[in-house]
Amino acid sequence: MAGRTVRRIVRIDEDKCNGCGICVPSCAEGAIKIVDGKARLVADALCDGIGNCLGECPQDAISIEEREAEGFDEALAQQVTHQAPPPQLRPPPGGCPGSMMRSRRPAATPVAAADGPCTESQLTNWPVQLMLLSPAAPHLRGARLLISADCVPFAFADFHRRLLPGRVVAIGCPKLDDADLYQEKLTEILRRNDAESIEVAFMEVPCCHRLVQVVSSAMQAAGCAAPLRLVRIGIDGDLQSDQTVQAEARASA
Repeated sequence: MAGRTVRRIVRIDEDKCNGCGICVPSCAEGAIKIVDGKARLVADALCDGIGNCLGECPQDAISIEEREAEGFDEALAQQVTHQAPPPQLRPPPGGCPGSMMRSRRPAATPVAAADGPCTESQLTNWPVQLMLLSPAAPHLRGARLLISADCVPFAFADFHRRLLPGRVVAIGCPKLDDADLYQEKLTEILRRNDAESIEVAFMEVPCCHRLVQVVSSAMQAAGCAAPLRLVRIGIDGDLQSDQTVQAEARASA
């Protein structure tokens, strides 16, 4: 078991918590339980500090803080998560849809629209927001990952046909969100799952290129040697560049 150190770890504000339990299934490590009607961090060693639970709380009672804590114990977390959660810890009906991990299979044929044919959605996973994606999600194992800036699907009209088919997607904004948290989350995802390939779709604006840096750094930290494809989209919706970066080039960049 790892010793104590100052690190990022979940903090739960019990005054705000109403005990709804929506956060519990979002924690893949089993660090959060409902105790005496409140969500509680049951053991520091079970919290990896990634923050999957952050977006699940409707009361905004969960945050990440830096404090002295016992190191994350992955072996202990695996023992805990192999135990079936009791029924009372499942999210109640009508809870946040982001707490429900889902996989779907796109239809083989397009869906007809009132003004003509349209392309069937190629989305295969939910949630899609990077900070809500659990590193333990089964659809991440051996996946073809698409890490997309959240403006890309709006600017690039061919997003579903050209970029999304057969891929697990995670979206985010490297300018408005915490890029360091993105990097930590991606590192954990890549460390736990043997990705077949990784693609980054980003806008031409300079701030969006930060997403490429985040993914590259996460791949290096996780020791991931999967092929990396970079797709740059113009603000007018044009495909400006599409290239695969070799591992040697990434290492020297």
